[in-house]
Amino acid sequence: MGGEGGAEPVIHFVFVHGASHGAWCWYKLTTLLDAAGFKSTSVDLTGAGISLIDSNIVFDSDQYNRPLFSLLSDLPPHHKVILVGHSIGGGSVTEALCKFTDKISMAIYLAASMVQPGSIPSPHLSNIHVGEEDIWEYTYGEGTDKPPTGVLMKPEFIRHYYYSQSPLEDVTLSSKLLRPAPMRAFQDLDKLPPNPEAEKVPRVYIKTAKDNLFDSVRQDLLVENWPPSQLYVLEDSDHSAFFSVPTTLFAYLLRAVSFLQR
Repeated sequence: MGGEGGAEPVIHFVFVHGASHGAWCWYKLTTLLDAAGFKSTSVDLTGAGISLIDSNIVFDSDQYNRPLFSLLSDLPPHHKVILVGHSIGGGSVTEALCKFTDKISMAIYLAASMVQPGSIPSPHLSNIHVGEEDIWEYTYGEGTDKPPTGVLMKPEFIRHYYYSQSPLEDVTLSSKLLRPAPMRAFQDLDKLPPNPEAEKVPRVYIKTAKDNLFDSVRQDLLVENWPPSQLYVLEDSDHSAFFSVPTTLFAYLLRAVSFLQR
C-alpha cells in the first residue's frame, strides 16, 4: 500500500543510544543498512554526542528525549519507523512508542531497558546499576552538596563493562567520545501510564550473552515481565553489540523486520 500522496512505504531504522554514548556509536550499523538500501538515522539525545547542551543541566526525560521526539514528529507518514534502542535507551524507545504510536512499526530493544507502561520497574533490573559504585565518576553541576547530575564510567572499567569483546579501535574511539550521562533524566524513564495502543506495536528483544554490564539473568527477567513478539540472542556479544558483532546484529535486524512483510 502506498503512503500519503501515493508514496511507497519506506522502512526507516531510527537508532537510540544508551548512557554516555551518542549517535556515533551506530556507525557500523548505519553503514551496513545504507549499503543494503535502507533508510537509517541515529540521533544524539540532549547532552549526548555532539549536542551543544551540557548534560549536567538535563533534568528530565522529556528534555533528554526531545531530539528523538522532534525527529519522529517530522517524519512523513509513509516512513515505517523501526525504532532501535540500546541499554538505558530502551526507556527512550518506550516513551517514544507511547507518544508516537501511529508512526512506529516496530520497537527493538538491544540489551535494553524494556518496561511495560503502567508497571513498576524493579531497581534490580536497571542496566546502569552494577553494584559497585566505585566504577562510576559522578558530576555535580549544582555543587557537591546536591545530588549528582551526571555519571560516567571510570576509564579503567570501560573496556571490561562496555566493550570486552569489541575491537580495540572502537574502544579507543569511545574513550574520546563518551560524555557524562544525565542521571536525573534517567529517573523519569520507564515511569509511564498504561498505554494499550502502544502495546499493539510489535516488539523485539535482542540479548547480549557476554555482557558484563547487563547480565543475561536481568535481561531474561525483562523479557519474562513483558514478553516481546520476537527474541534473539547474540551469543558472542558484549554490552555494545554495535561494535562487537555488527554483522550478526545487522542480520538479526533484517530478520526481525521481515516479519512485518508477512
